[in-house]
Amino acid sequence: MRLVGLDYGQKRIGIAVSDSEGRMALPVESFKRTKDLKRDMRRLAKLIEEYEPAKVVVGNPVALSGWSGPSADAVRRFISDLSLEVDAEIVLQDERFSTMEASRRLREANMSAKAQRQVIDATAAAVILQQYLDGRQA
Repeated sequence: MRLVGLDYGQKRIGIAVSDSEGRMALPVESFKRTKDLKRDMRRLAKLIEEYEPAKVVVGNPVALSGWSGPSADAVRRFISDLSLEVDAEIVLQDERFSTMEASRRLREANMSAKAQRQVIDATAAAVILQQYLDGRQA
């Protein structure tokens, strides 16, 4: 069962996909958002549908305290819009520390800061998706 993971941000959306067995998450790409939400949503939906996922896992930006703020509200609106475009179950996954973990992994791979900026969002999406996969298999 293939899954898609998303790291939704104000400027970019990171995308990851699992292997066909749903065990390992791999970064795919990130794309810069535009001011045209409908166009972005169609583009994202088209990309997601290429993988025919059973689920789409979206990072839920909650604070360390568990508090849900404006970023979490934006993600809920995003999910509402995405659910109209994608024929897959959409679930939330706590994304605390996902960007920090992605950055750590990229540094360990000796990637320069400039190169990291190109792939950090997709890598964060892979971290979010992998956490979901690991939690499901536990």
